[in-house]
Amino acid sequence: MPAGDGTLFTNGRIYTLNPARPRAEALAVAAGRIVAVGGAGDLRAAHPRFAVRDLGGRVVLPGFTDAHIHLPAVGLGLRRVELRDTRSVREAAELVQRAVARAQPGEWIRGQGWDQNIWTDGRFPTRADLDAVAASHPVFLSSKDGHLLWINSAALQAAGLDRRTPDPPGGAIARDARGEPTGLLIETAKDLIWRIVPEAGGDLLEAGILEAQRFVHRLGITGTHNFTDTAGHDGPPTFAAFHRLAARNALRLRVWMTIPECALEHARAVGLRTGFGDEWLRVGPVKIFADGTLGSQTAAMLEPFDGQPDNAGIAIYRREELIDLVGRAVAAGFWCAVHAIGDRANRWVLDAYEAHHAASTALAARHRIEHAQLIHPDDLPRLARLAVTASMQPIHATSDRDVADRYWGGRSRTAYACRSLLRAKTALAFGSDAPVETPDVLQGLYAAVTRKRASEPQRPAWYPEEALEIDEALHAYTTGAAYAAGQEAVQGRLAEGYYADFVALDRDICAVPPEDLLSAKVELTVVGGDVVYEA
Repeated sequence: MPAGDGTLFTNGRIYTLNPARPRAEALAVAAGRIVAVGGAGDLRAAHPRFAVRDLGGRVVLPGFTDAHIHLPAVGLGLRRVELRDTRSVREAAELVQRAVARAQPGEWIRGQGWDQNIWTDGRFPTRADLDAVAASHPVFLSSKDGHLLWINSAALQAAGLDRRTPDPPGGAIARDARGEPTGLLIETAKDLIWRIVPEAGGDLLEAGILEAQRFVHRLGITGTHNFTDTAGHDGPPTFAAFHRLAARNALRLRVWMTIPECALEHARAVGLRTGFGDEWLRVGPVKIFADGTLGSQTAAMLEPFDGQPDNAGIAIYRREELIDLVGRAVAAGFWCAVHAIGDRANRWVLDAYEAHHAASTALAARHRIEHAQLIHPDDLPRLARLAVTASMQPIHATSDRDVADRYWGGRSRTAYACRSLLRAKTALAFGSDAPVETPDVLQGLYAAVTRKRASEPQRPAWYPEEALEIDEALHAYTTGAAYAAGQEAVQGRLAEGYYADFVALDRDICAVPPEDLLSAKVELTVVGGDVVYEA
């Protein structure tokens, strides 16, 4: 390309992740893309009119992509009651009490992040715990994994829920010995509250997305696969907010946007398909839930949870229904991304993909399993055979290890089995599931290569045979995530014609001990050739 207006980023130690040219000193950037990669002197001579930006000898990598994040929830969560660090029901209730003191009369109190598995109480919370601190304010608090909703009596009354309310398909209302709701809603029963909660307005959604965008830029993240869930702000309002931001050039992330399964027919009717959009906002796969979670003991299992002989979890759909849903999505031109935690859920998802393998191949679909947490050994080779991407979150393995040992026991040998899947030639794409976990990629890399928690570096690694090498984990946050979104020709590497999205770090994370990942810092984040964060 002839010289012209652009920027020459020079004096860097650049890992391109491009096998044709793995290392470089400089990148020439114009119109948001890389126009040349090479030596500093050669590129300066070829582009004499380009502005020069000195990278100061820093290590440069392709920008990270979080392949599973709930971006609006990350931003909105910064404004809500955060219960992640609470260690008891009482401590959580005290934080709610403080929020009530600041709230307007009758205002809904929203919160997130509680985890009964780490509470000293050893029990699930109830409405009585909240009624004591919030008698006149409806309260709803999402669990850490997002599959349970803890509410008070005011919220139950607002939704019209009582002992006569039936459990919805794929969910349950926890009840006491008299049949009265205890204040815990499980899986699809959460919708009974979400449908009456005042929706987050468009301005608030945009503000939440922008706040989350600033946050993830500080972490070197330049692209996200945004996942919908059952929250009231998800679905069409979220998509519209992203679109408005993109239209006024305020969106500075590459967003691959999932479609909630409930919107499949509407999307098909207006002609949307996976891949529709531009370089900033594109329609991704249909998001489907196959089961619940480990933490809530609602993951669909082939055998019951250890110590719970009557509990094999909750399958959101029967196997035949799941096969039909995937078939309808493929026929409408959509790829699929199915949440599956338990080994039964993962098997049924693979069965559904296998049933429609020919049609999926004709569509060039890149189906995914989100989380893929526990896979039966017999099913491990099936993902690669069916060209299914394992969209995983390495930090889940280390944060969940104690709960997995408690409820899955020896089955955990093939839980979060990154190495086994990679050995079987499965495509991996890594993310965080934020706000469930931190979106800090460096912490995710640490978990992937050490199988340890950042807070417990001296503790033995959990099933260390499933650990990855740093370059393997790094590819899952870059080239693997790009492949999962069909963007491997423009994203995930630093090569001519690719987006000029990259991150500069204060050290060479590919050459330091794994423990140094936790103290490494992002010093520069560039998206489309523009510096969006500088330390």
